Amino acid sequence: MTVAIVGFGRFGRALGGLLEEAGIPYRAWDPGVDIPESHRARSVREAVQDATHVVVAVPVALMRHVLLDLNHYLRPEQLVMDVGSVKVRPVQALTEVLGARVPWVGTHPLFGPLSLAMAERPLHVVLCPNPLHPEATAQARAFFEQLGCDIIEQTPEGHDRVMAHTHALTFFVAKGMVDAGSGVDVPFAPASFRSLSRTIQLVRSDAGHLFSAIQHENPFAREARAHLLEALRNVHRELDAQPTEVGFPEEPPLAPPAALETGLPELQETRALIDQVDRELVELLARRAELAKRALKAKAQAGQPVPDPAREEAMLTARREWAAARGLEPDGVEAIFRAILRFSRRAQQNRG
Repeated sequence: MTVAIVGFGRFGRALGGLLEEAGIPYRAWDPGVDIPESHRARSVREAVQDATHVVVAVPVALMRHVLLDLNHYLRPEQLVMDVGSVKVRPVQALTEVLGARVPWVGTHPLFGPLSLAMAERPLHVVLCPNPLHPEATAQARAFFEQLGCDIIEQTPEGHDRVMAHTHALTFFVAKGMVDAGSGVDVPFAPASFRSLSRTIQLVRSDAGHLFSAIQHENPFAREARAHLLEALRNVHRELDAQPTEVGFPEEPPLAPPAALETGLPELQETRALIDQVDRELVELLARRAELAKRALKAKAQAGQPVPDPAREEAMLTARREWAAARGLEPDGVEAIFRAILRFSRRAQQNRG
């Protein structure tokens, strides 16, 4: 397998990193980006001429134009995949430009540079099966599975409808909060806001093309925004219509004595919450293991020694300080992190 990446922006570079981790060679072409010499193609023709898989990682608005340029150099034995965040219009472009001549599949990796940098797993990819090339779906599935991705099959219309009511609305709300100045230099924030803060940061850091694509290129996004705005207006009107002074409700009857004695509902709820926290801890350990592997690779490339006792002791000191600040017992927290360090070393040793 040899991959050509056409378009080496934020996602193209992130995909290149995944390919390197999987040991899959690739070449990239993008006239406006500085590409490492070992992966740089001097022209789009050079990039795709020996490739088995061609990934088109350009903004959705440019998709048709780029495909028209590519079409001169593509061969029927190659597989072409787009990675746009919407699917109806890219699939239309693939159908019109490549048609039945060259196998293609519309795909949407549901991850980006930030989620990769944070070692979030598993990685999910939506594939839109191509009736003109039924075998191409299996080839695309095998490609992404080799990168460690889980696959979801969906029609282009079904994908865009889901994205309109999830991805597009989430960014729409976050953009509104950014423009309203929400969360800027606040001295404190409740947990309910912190759960939104990461999306707000994504909108702030995005160059604009992603927000524009998921709003303008998704044919169902405008309808979803309109429904949300109408729902918010209704909520606003209902709140305005409520009286400002609300009396206290009548006291509920006392619970049965048995419930007071056993406390089982509260205990069951607490145990369920503990299970939820433990699951989150396991997911965080998996992410930390991925980051440890990445650190090992970076050290090898830089020629730095893998064991770093000074760094580990400084890290443990910081964790003790964090524990004390939260009212936890520092020795116990240090013991946990020493175990995590041993776990990370084993993960690094098992990186293959």
